[in-house]
Amino acid sequence: MGAMRATVLIAMVCGLAVASCGKKDRAKSAGALAPARIATIGVNSYLWSAALETIAFMPIATVDSNGGVIVTDWYASPTVPNERVKVTIAILDTQLRADAIRVSASRQTLAASGWVEATVRAGTVQKLEEAILGKARDLRRAQMGS
Repeated sequence: MGAMRATVLIAMVCGLAVASCGKKDRAKSAGALAPARIATIGVNSYLWSAALETIAFMPIATVDSNGGVIVTDWYASPTVPNERVKVTIAILDTQLRADAIRVSASRQTLAASGWVEATVRAGTVQKLEEAILGKARDLRRAQMGS
């Protein structure tokens, strides 16, 4: 049953649709690729947008676009109400690179005494990072094609 909970959370995270940003890129009109380095908000805008889209179903506690940090509040899936997760995403660079994003997660389960810390399932953080990177690449491709 624990594996099913992780699957539900990962499916929700990975199942969100990628929205196109709708902006025209001047470089596209010149026939060039969309830049991998965008720093108008302090971090890579593709990673930033992808991170926000990936966790859109979770309540946001803190957002700092200049520092590149997103912290969610506790989220409990309606299908697993006795378990909740909290995610912190840090975007570390202005480049669209795999090592420019770091995700950490906390998990708690409901016991008779209240919420207690629990182990985050193996692979959860890596899958979130991969989902964000995939969305960021899709956003970049979408901008190139617009």
